[in-house]
Amino acid sequence: MSGAAERPVTPGRSWPLGVTVCGGAAGDAADGAAGGDPAGDGVNVAVWAPEATLVEFCLFDDEGSEERIPLPYRDGEVWHARVPGVSVGARYGLRADGPNDPGTGRRFNRSKLLVDPYAPSLDRPLRWDPLMAGYAAGPDDDLALDRRDSASVVPKGVVTGAADGPDPSSNRPGHELADLVIYEAHLKGLTATHPDVPDELRGTYAGMAHPAIVEHLVSLGVTAVELLPLQAFFDDQYLVEKGLTNYWGYQPVAWFAPEPRYAREDADAELRHLVHTLHAAGIEVIVDVVYNHTGEGDELGPTLSLRGLHNTGYYRLLDDGRHYVNDTGTGNTAAVERPMVLRLVLDSLRHWAERYGIDGFRFDLAAAVGRTDRGFDPFGAFFQAVQQDPVLGGLKLIAEPWDLGPGGYQLGRFPHPWSEWNDRFRDGVRRAWRGHPRWQGDLGARLLGSAHLFEHAGRSATASVNFITAHDGFTLADLVSYSEKHNEANLEDNRDGHDDNLSDNLGVEGPSDDEGVVSARARRARGMLATLMVSQGVPMLLAGDEIGNGQGGNNNAYAQDNKVGWVDWSARDDGLRDFVRRLVDVRRRLPVLRQRTFLHGRERADGLRDVVWRRADGEEPTAEDWQDPHGCLIAVELRGAAGDPRGEAIDGAVFVIVNVGGDVDVAMPGEAGEGSGLRAPVWRLEIDSARPQDEGLVEGGYRVLAQSVVVLSAVPSTSGAGAVRRGAAAPGSL
Repeated sequence: MSGAAERPVTPGRSWPLGVTVCGGAAGDAADGAAGGDPAGDGVNVAVWAPEATLVEFCLFDDEGSEERIPLPYRDGEVWHARVPGVSVGARYGLRADGPNDPGTGRRFNRSKLLVDPYAPSLDRPLRWDPLMAGYAAGPDDDLALDRRDSASVVPKGVVTGAADGPDPSSNRPGHELADLVIYEAHLKGLTATHPDVPDELRGTYAGMAHPAIVEHLVSLGVTAVELLPLQAFFDDQYLVEKGLTNYWGYQPVAWFAPEPRYAREDADAELRHLVHTLHAAGIEVIVDVVYNHTGEGDELGPTLSLRGLHNTGYYRLLDDGRHYVNDTGTGNTAAVERPMVLRLVLDSLRHWAERYGIDGFRFDLAAAVGRTDRGFDPFGAFFQAVQQDPVLGGLKLIAEPWDLGPGGYQLGRFPHPWSEWNDRFRDGVRRAWRGHPRWQGDLGARLLGSAHLFEHAGRSATASVNFITAHDGFTLADLVSYSEKHNEANLEDNRDGHDDNLSDNLGVEGPSDDEGVVSARARRARGMLATLMVSQGVPMLLAGDEIGNGQGGNNNAYAQDNKVGWVDWSARDDGLRDFVRRLVDVRRRLPVLRQRTFLHGRERADGLRDVVWRRADGEEPTAEDWQDPHGCLIAVELRGAAGDPRGEAIDGAVFVIVNVGGDVDVAMPGEAGEGSGLRAPVWRLEIDSARPQDEGLVEGGYRVLAQSVVVLSAVPSTSGAGAVRRGAAAPGSL
């Protein structure tokens, strides 16, 4: 039975925000002086709600009965109190009363139970229910107050104490950014069909920690996993009414709480175990975080948390006060530039870094997070606060550098030490392999780390996170199998998702039994993967691409929590997996391929240039060669960066050939000009994407097959004995 409680409370403190278990005399000094409980029993509750006239802390027992406890004390804009008799495991929510005046942006509704923005755990997933509506729909839409109580359908926060078990922040691998090979994965989708993961563990934190998954990641050689959102998110009305779910998780409501739907019993403990397990295997964990908006949507969305506490403070509103700025395309935009909202975001990031040992974050629609009233500001409060933070400053920080707002495309403008998803790399590689004219210059820039975008203000080549595919878009298998998207399963009449995918079905739309088509697709996929792994910057591989996983042409599987969106392990391509292993190993063994300093063809201390471009005949290309609309091949000789002590210390060279055309003979470069009397080096074949099993030594020339990437490393002249000279490919070579 609901109602105001007689439970005595004492002032407690206005910090930290949220619900904190009281502990010990030192933490109780303020209460002790005021006649509080010196034994440390109870919790401290602190809530930012400056426009509220009443804030209540609401406790729920196992039968769902509610006890409402008003917070009578205020310190500036924060309501607070110490509540005795509350311990770890207690379930709770908040209620706030105040003006309900949508025209001024104030949307208080005491009938709606609110999720604490600082709740460290939720007792169940968030899913739309009509009782969550803050307004009574009618002719005036959101102007009429909905007085139905929502407590029965809103998840409760769970009071959490000190963490148990191994500490995932204690065994961080600590990889250099240049050494990362990122594997982007959906936690459930990666494990949902894996035959070696027990049924009861599939799709869970524990399932991803299973040896079968960890061993797969280790065998690939990836050094970091980037997981789609793990912060508790919302299945919104639009999807629920269609019988779908918010599979990807880009509708957050509780920025501190790990998503409960991935837990068997205890999301907090199971996520900590997962991260500790991956760390022990040498794999860092990056989490995709969404601080640009929340799942509360626009003025017609539910009242779940921030809207009911301080709508005008947490969100950017239009001048009319009633409607929301929608730079994110999701209905609302969080006002991260404001001090208390920024504090919430920073507190959340530190929580994930310290409690769960997270090694870095990928910020969804990061242009919105960095936007102020004056537009995007790379020197704004958010970036400065993160950079100076003793916990966050040393983590991996990756931006999705765009949003839907004015001036929303900000690729290359983020400050050091941020890295950015480089969609120019994605599109440039796709265009090159699809045979667009004059692709050479663009792909050349991508191979060298996109210096024209990122080389400023002390930024390094690792500022570019290179990818060909990601969760948003086609998988690699679909990229070479479909010329059009096929998103009918999303129930939006195939209107959603990108239309211009720069994809190519290579002759047949969708699955094919034609050996020529299958072979061409396999060769194209290997060539694109090789391009990714030999480029300067940080490579990111989409989970499942290494085994040929497809989504039936769906390029926007955000609502497909089923076999469309899950990685299909039943038809895995083990040959492709082994090829990816070789690629990652080559990148690991050859430091020339993963440098921090940009390469510009400058002369090193040994008199050799760090970049020399080559034509097939061995000569350096002219300006006309770079603009040749019929050009099909670029080749580049790479060495350690000139003028950089780390680069100058790198011995040897790597020769990379990208051939998007037909078969061609390519001359091997020498370290000295013709007639110098010095012997040209011998080259070791590291990768030939058209002949994935081949290896050996090459001297003089090499027959490069159509649609392939060849990677060779220089062998000291003393190793020249036994070198082979390649001719035409053997019949039947792929």
